[in-house]
Amino acid sequence: MKSFIKNIGERLNKENPNTYLLVGLGNPGRDFEMNRHNIGFMVVSHIAKKIGLEFSRVKSNALITDGHYQGHKVILAKPRTFMNLSGQAVQSLLKFYKIPLENLLLIYDDADLEFETLRLRPEGGSAGQKGVKSVIQHLGTENFPRLRVGLGRPPGKMSTPKYVLQDFSKEQQSILPFVLDRAADAAFAFITEGIDAAMNKYNQKP
Repeated sequence: MKSFIKNIGERLNKENPNTYLLVGLGNPGRDFEMNRHNIGFMVVSHIAKKIGLEFSRVKSNALITDGHYQGHKVILAKPRTFMNLSGQAVQSLLKFYKIPLENLLLIYDDADLEFETLRLRPEGGSAGQKGVKSVIQHLGTENFPRLRVGLGRPPGKMSTPKYVLQDFSKEQQSILPFVLDRAADAAFAFITEGIDAAMNKYNQKP
């Protein structure tokens, strides 16, 4: 499976090296809209707003939009499946648009990072995040870039699943626009400068 994915990635890299796929992870539906777990959706929505795009169509079981940023084609996607099935949409979109794995940026929440903190990485495991686990399973590899957005740890004895499925607190909501703006800028840096330069700029608490 890994060999198959590697061969596909090499072929696609030759075909579409200037197209980027940015996928935010979350759960569809109004009930989950402002959940902490949906910050991946929020980030790609903010990126779309900054480029002047709107999510207007469905492809590969994901809500998508596309446009250009500084000479690069950018496809933004929000899977319509629930979080733990996200890999289905990601795999299908990569194959349809012929995008190399190194041009995929998966954007999702991380309760082990402090709120306001970002972490870009070129590869890595799921660390228990079910959406990421699904993507790894469907792609057959952990070797793709990702942007983790910190949520902070749950208060007291609250479980992490309960915490991430709650809406952001009023205090966090007041800071959220800054977090989304910085995450969008990190994604833009990934596109225009590459993962290493973006990591150097944004992998520290503001």
